[in-house]
Amino acid sequence: MATFKIGYFVGSLASGSINRILANALIKLAPEDLEFTEIPIKDLPLYSYDYDADFPPAGRALKDAVEGSDGILFVSPEYNRSIPGALKNAIDWGSRPWGTNSFARKPTGIIGASPGSIGTAVMQSSMRAVLSFLDAPQLNAPEAYLKFNPSDFADDGTVTNQGTADFLRHYMEEYGAFVERVLAANAPGHIGDPKPDEAKLTR
Repeated sequence: MATFKIGYFVGSLASGSINRILANALIKLAPEDLEFTEIPIKDLPLYSYDYDADFPPAGRALKDAVEGSDGILFVSPEYNRSIPGALKNAIDWGSRPWGTNSFARKPTGIIGASPGSIGTAVMQSSMRAVLSFLDAPQLNAPEAYLKFNPSDFADDGTVTNQGTADFLRHYMEEYGAFVERVLAANAPGHIGDPKPDEAKLTR
């Protein structure tokens, strides 16, 4: 069985983030052929094109981590009905300089938890617009907008509510299958530029 390397982002910088708890739960429930590595975002400076000629180590490490991943998973809260600033900043770093978008053709998933009833639905809508521009295929169904109930999760990320565990396991199974489909479509021999974002520089 092939193993797929999944880089994941936690959109909150808070030490007690419920989305970090959710990320730990997703890893526990994921299929065995998915191998997870967190891509950290807390040490990134605010992006400016002044850095494009000489990326700082944190920016270079982020791009390398994205490029070395078979798929990307975003686990994030919703701030003010949109993407948390730290996560959007990380996406900007990964997509620059122009013509070196590290997210191009990476299969992505978006999921998030919130204390509120709508979960992270509006943030995810904003993320889909950004990822579409970045040519990053997205798992569109099932959608997962989780209202976080602390009693459903143990400290280590184990999900104690069976219904929640079944839902999250199903989401991760579907995400794993989506990653496999997208990578098969991206295989050599298919129509398209082998390095689509680099080609923008020569058109």
